[in-house]
Amino acid sequence: MRRIPAAAAAALLTAALAACSGSGDPGGNGGAAPATTAPGGPERGAISWETCTDIKRPDGQGPATPDPNLQCGTLAVPLDYAKPGGETIDIALVRVKATGPGARIGSLLFNFGGPGGSGVDTLAQAAKSFGSLGGRYDLVSFDPRGVERSSGVRCGGSELMDRYTSLDSVPGDAAERTETERTIKEFADACQKTSGEVLPHVGTVNAAQDMDRIREALGDTKLNYFGMSYGTQLGAVYATKFPDRVGRFLLDAPLDPSVSMEERALVQTAGFQRAYESFLADCVKDGQCETGADTTVANKNVDKLLGDLDGTPLAVGDRRLTQGLAVTGIAAALYSELSWPFLDQALGMAMKGDGRGLLALADSYNGRDAGGSYSTIMSSFPAVSCLDTAERPDAATLARTEAEALKISPLFGGGGMGVICSAWPVPGDDEAMKVDATGSAPIVVVATTGDPATPYEWGPKLTEQLKTAVLVTHKGEGHGAYLSGEACVKKTVDTYLLDGKVPAEGTTCPGS
Repeated sequence: MRRIPAAAAAALLTAALAACSGSGDPGGNGGAAPATTAPGGPERGAISWETCTDIKRPDGQGPATPDPNLQCGTLAVPLDYAKPGGETIDIALVRVKATGPGARIGSLLFNFGGPGGSGVDTLAQAAKSFGSLGGRYDLVSFDPRGVERSSGVRCGGSELMDRYTSLDSVPGDAAERTETERTIKEFADACQKTSGEVLPHVGTVNAAQDMDRIREALGDTKLNYFGMSYGTQLGAVYATKFPDRVGRFLLDAPLDPSVSMEERALVQTAGFQRAYESFLADCVKDGQCETGADTTVANKNVDKLLGDLDGTPLAVGDRRLTQGLAVTGIAAALYSELSWPFLDQALGMAMKGDGRGLLALADSYNGRDAGGSYSTIMSSFPAVSCLDTAERPDAATLARTEAEALKISPLFGGGGMGVICSAWPVPGDDEAMKVDATGSAPIVVVATTGDPATPYEWGPKLTEQLKTAVLVTHKGEGHGAYLSGEACVKKTVDTYLLDGKVPAEGTTCPGS
């Protein structure tokens, strides 16, 4: 479900390659930050904005000097909304104030996906991409609870994270399966040990309630919102809980929150397989594809590479490119057509014995910086996902899911999130899977036909569940539409968010 900005993956891979060549107007790896106690409950509406000093780029480093246009702050919210006068946690926020021209509309709150992505870092990097909206909106984002600065969930140190992220996508034999199960159990236990205080409270329903506290603190009567990928589920849950507070709501790369883990695994497997086949077809069309001369040869070359890595990982300095990391790198690049040329180069390098390109792509996806430290993304992702469902699949269900997924794609098949959730140390519930925004202002959903991570079929399904939504179809490739560069999508979304004009039913935007 995660949205990874293409520029981030491209920047990391470029560095690796450089090293190789010399209708109506709708209204660190330490533990999590400890909770604090506020006997009377947190003071509502208190954000103290200051110059940001801890922004991180995709490589894990910070800018040389603070950006004067960025402001950061925190908002205290209840750790447990059932105990509003009890312990609190601080939600980290970032803001870029409206620059004009034109009358300020209010704030536009972003969630860029995950679950587990840092909105603070992402908006700091991507604000210029939303410049047409930043004239009349204060652009605002946040690290949701359990993410980075907001009591971020961490599951052990770098050594365990390296082992966990290096696991092969599908265990090859009984010994490898035993090792995989042991590592996953160790990872889950580490989450409980390091972040046990916040683990029961990091789900999407709580995050949606945090968003309403943010709305209030920003001084907005209605919440104007731009959610991508997982952010569409978060927005849908907010609209379900607070339909009368929905302003202009844009949900891009929609997730169907109602699907089971098995259904999600199978649909996403098919989505990534389709995107992979589209990548191969695009790669070979000009005769310059490093992966192979035609799609059949290219696919066989990738299969051989992954088979070889399964037996003998490639040394990359003091690290190893495993089969699992290679698959992660391939999947990461399929999130955007802009990354396809880098994927071809990375595959070509690996076939010649140089794994740096694929490893850079995998590290970008996994949130690992050059020093070996991880962001919270790989820990926050299961923490939120497993809390958002009561499912804890048994061994037979996981085996069935894996077998069906492998029929769809030997490259991307596997057991999905059920594997980690079956070992998760805290129970979940299904509240975040049930959405109905009846009574809200119109919501706009934008779905892309070639989206690998949130396949197009989820767009109509989310639209139907919300009851108040309108679907816009983007004929194109990649995960997400607005940042794809497709002019029709941008115009449609900007017209809605800036002027309040809801797109007509059946609106379709052509691919580039």
